[in-house]
Amino acid sequence: MKFIKKFLKVLVLLFGLIILVLYITDTDYLIKAVRTIYMKGHTTAFLEDYKEFDNQAIEASDTPQPWVNHKNYNSVTTTPKLEKANQEWGTIAYLIIKNDSIWFEKYYDGFNEDSKSNSFSMAKSYVSGLMGKAIMDGYIKSLDQPVCDFLPAFCDGKAARMTVGDLSSMASGTNWDEAYYSPLSITTRAYFDDDLAKVMNGLKVVDEPGHGFKYASGDTQMLAMVIEKATGKKLYDYFEESFWKPLGSENATLWQVDSEGHDLVKAYCCIASNAKDFARFGKLYKDHGKWNGKQILDSAFVAKSVRPRFPESPEYGYGWWLRQIGDKHFFMMRGHLGQYVFVEPNDNVIIIRLGHQKSPDIGTKTFTDDIGLYIEEGYKMLNTKS
Repeated sequence: MKFIKKFLKVLVLLFGLIILVLYITDTDYLIKAVRTIYMKGHTTAFLEDYKEFDNQAIEASDTPQPWVNHKNYNSVTTTPKLEKANQEWGTIAYLIIKNDSIWFEKYYDGFNEDSKSNSFSMAKSYVSGLMGKAIMDGYIKSLDQPVCDFLPAFCDGKAARMTVGDLSSMASGTNWDEAYYSPLSITTRAYFDDDLAKVMNGLKVVDEPGHGFKYASGDTQMLAMVIEKATGKKLYDYFEESFWKPLGSENATLWQVDSEGHDLVKAYCCIASNAKDFARFGKLYKDHGKWNGKQILDSAFVAKSVRPRFPESPEYGYGWWLRQIGDKHFFMMRGHLGQYVFVEPNDNVIIIRLGHQKSPDIGTKTFTDDIGLYIEEGYKMLNTKS
């Protein structure tokens, strides 16, 4: 009994020492990481982790606009290859929208059309769109306006030459390290830290801005801070009034914030919504920024967004990923673990996939194999009814 008491006492002291070291070394965000992710059996953020964080609510549209069903709605089944991938990679929603109508939809793992799941980096497309909206509304002068005009921490040296367009196109030149599985990376810190602005203001611009693409979630987070400063509005409020309500979203949604006290959205990720409401933003860009005949977003900005900024990096525009498959040209919203909205405007097709994981080749190439599979098998389904 004495041994057990002594052991427990040592254990408590050791635990207290670890906590003290974490606070002294400014890595106490790891406590939140262990509590919300690792103790739940995950090694990285997961689809329903929004329930573990502070969120700001975004209301559904006052005049919701349900998608109509296509005349051939669910008239085919998933191909064997697609169904195998959906089962093995934990798909929760797979939809095909043809001519602005739901052509096919299927849900898995207890999820349904209204179930919320984490958008992860699909949110970056929304934030880039909000930058375009802020330019359209006159809050930001142009893509070439310096970030320094809004964020004083970036007014020296190379940072002074960084523009809002550089942030949207992932060309900031900062020292951000995009490492999802390392507990000590700035990506992990940003996900769990209670003061996200402090984390962002500590970034350094080490390369010349505007000279090349380097995927960095920090760029989108800085862009959100710019938009809030420019508009004088919280990003979630500007999002609600600019896109979520005007696009007829049927469901209220949530956007994670760093903490109740600081109330800064995790702009590079973390909108909790569903496949049909996520698809609306793809439709907006497909239709050149118009919704029901109203110009919600400048068409020239939309066109620029879905073209590569840098010829040597044809995979990215302004907030959107770009991919050619055969003679098809897709632009896409894309998020961690395989959250996708694929848009082929020439075919008037939108394909949405949400789920728990990507194909196993993650980290080996720009576009994992699952992307091509979801698109190609979707088109096989469409072609059976062409």
